[in-house]
Amino acid sequence: MSESLTRQVRITKQAVRGKGVVVAQNCRAAEVGAAILRQGGNAIDAAVATGMAIGAVEPWMSGIGGVGFMTIWSAKEGRAWTIDYGPVSARKLDPSVYKIVGPGPANPFAWPDILEQRNEVGYHSIAVPGMVAGLAKALERFGTLPWKDVLAPGVELAQRGMELDWYMQVMLAQGAQHLTKFPASRAAYLCDDGRVPSIDWAHNKRYLKLGNLGETMRRLAEGGPREFYEGSLARDIAADLAEGGSAISTDDLASYEAHVLDPLSFEHNGVTVNVAGGLTAGPTLRRAIELAGDRTRGKGAPDAAFFTAFAEGMHKAYDERLKTLGDKPTNTCTTHFCAADSEGNMVALTQTLMSLFGSNVMLPKTGITMNNGMLWFDPEPDKPNSIAPGKKPLCNICPVVVARDGKAWFCIGASGGRRIVPAVAQLALMQIDRGMDVEAAFHQPRIDVSGVGPIRVNRDLPDGVKKAIAAKLPTVEVDNPISPLGFANPSCIVRDPKTGELTGMNEVMSPWAGGAAQ
Repeated sequence: MSESLTRQVRITKQAVRGKGVVVAQNCRAAEVGAAILRQGGNAIDAAVATGMAIGAVEPWMSGIGGVGFMTIWSAKEGRAWTIDYGPVSARKLDPSVYKIVGPGPANPFAWPDILEQRNEVGYHSIAVPGMVAGLAKALERFGTLPWKDVLAPGVELAQRGMELDWYMQVMLAQGAQHLTKFPASRAAYLCDDGRVPSIDWAHNKRYLKLGNLGETMRRLAEGGPREFYEGSLARDIAADLAEGGSAISTDDLASYEAHVLDPLSFEHNGVTVNVAGGLTAGPTLRRAIELAGDRTRGKGAPDAAFFTAFAEGMHKAYDERLKTLGDKPTNTCTTHFCAADSEGNMVALTQTLMSLFGSNVMLPKTGITMNNGMLWFDPEPDKPNSIAPGKKPLCNICPVVVARDGKAWFCIGASGGRRIVPAVAQLALMQIDRGMDVEAAFHQPRIDVSGVGPIRVNRDLPDGVKKAIAAKLPTVEVDNPISPLGFANPSCIVRDPKTGELTGMNEVMSPWAGGAAQ
């Protein structure tokens, strides 16, 4: 009875349209970016403002203690760029700290068990954070507004505190086990007795003060981005890290740099796909689309041939990734958002703390919730992705800008760890190969092919499609609930080549995701 009732309910979501659009996993953060567009900023200004503000409204996903990558289309230059601000391990890191004590799987990566979960929880799990450097690099290279102006909304939100709602309560409940281990985290996110804070029966607004984050954001806005890496703020960060046992030093912070790089670009069906390359999931995206070939082409909603071709291509691409790169995919607490303006600029930006609340450490002096980027490394020695000092790990991030006829057509990306690439690839191919509009594509049921276990098939797909996939590869039918999302959390903005109108769309099943227009 309950399954029957559930399947009768269809959730829909409207796209947002305008001459400038921001879509994000948090609608309040999207409004921050749209407000910057209304003030005369471009898409890069809006993306930086959104990125710096979003940590105050969804601090379990990302924040200035995190890392990420973005792909930018510069209308002025007529080309795409990638900015790499991924994690780096401390230069004086001792790999023996991460002693293997069991066969695992100890976590969603299926790594071996590590002593005290040191690669996942606490100070030893923290990698050098790159978010501030990455967003500053984007603003300096492609933006138009001053640093202090684009940080102003984030400062205000951080000083106000996190507004509690039902979804935050769910996240806090999931993170409470580890948050309670660290005094500053417990004080900010939980009640004195370790319970999850609640909303009263009248739904009066309640804000949780995020430690000293408001003051830290003010210092960062006034001191500039290098304050985070070389100023008094850097010294406070390093002092807290050292007191907790982290190997990250002031030298690690001072030497951190974000890099503007050529994207990984490839052609498919008359368009150019630009995606972050290197140690991201970009190469896997390219390989999956290459293996699927022409079999995904057609007209309208994807059919059985589309899904079987995609499933086979994605399955082989992930198999190659796991064997040659050493990465083992996972679900992570990542956020993705897109921004586009009337000038033709587009940004696809993915940033993360890695796991839920990252390391679960809120630094006492600064209120910064820190990443657990060390979990991206393989703890077993002598592997391509093994833990080592001063090293970058593999990750599943995949921000994409697709160009057609020399102009940016759409930007897309997602959060969801191992589910990012399948979601991004399917939604992109629905538009490129099937001619679907973005709103229809996002309402289309998808599959998840992540290289580990059977293919997860949305039970809302037609029976013929499900049978066709099952004839090729092992499958399991699953729902796509609100929490946890079953098929990643994508965002996309598409430009109409005739009118220039922008249409933004978010994951339909995400209750928080939304967009705002200029």
